[in-house]
Amino acid sequence: MAASANPAVVDQTPTTAPSGRQSIPFDPSKPPVIEGFSPLRVVKDETLKEKFLRKTKDNPFVPIGCLGTAGALMYGLRAFHQGKTRQSQLLMRGRIFAQGFTVAALIVGVVAAALKPKHVGGCVW
Repeated sequence: MAASANPAVVDQTPTTAPSGRQSIPFDPSKPPVIEGFSPLRVVKDETLKEKFLRKTKDNPFVPIGCLGTAGALMYGLRAFHQGKTRQSQLLMRGRIFAQGFTVAALIVGVVAAALKPKHVGGCVW
């Protein structure tokens, strides 16, 4: 009538899989072992400044577009606050243009990075 009070105990011992290999339960505290894969260790961590400078050298048009977008937005909001609606509208259109320029620069940068051969340890990938 009543269910047993003792909970079912799951066997954690290795079992033999049909392929003849032992299967061990997954241990979430350790990374999984993948045959034929060895992760590369990062030799040196970059600071935020070093990463920003490296990314800016790779694609200098993205920061230029971001600055243009922010400048047009700030100047347009200032013009709107002063009641210059015509100038404010023109600057908001300029902001949209600057945002489009930034998105185009991002896309060109991604395509250029994808086409660029990677040099890892003297090998070209």
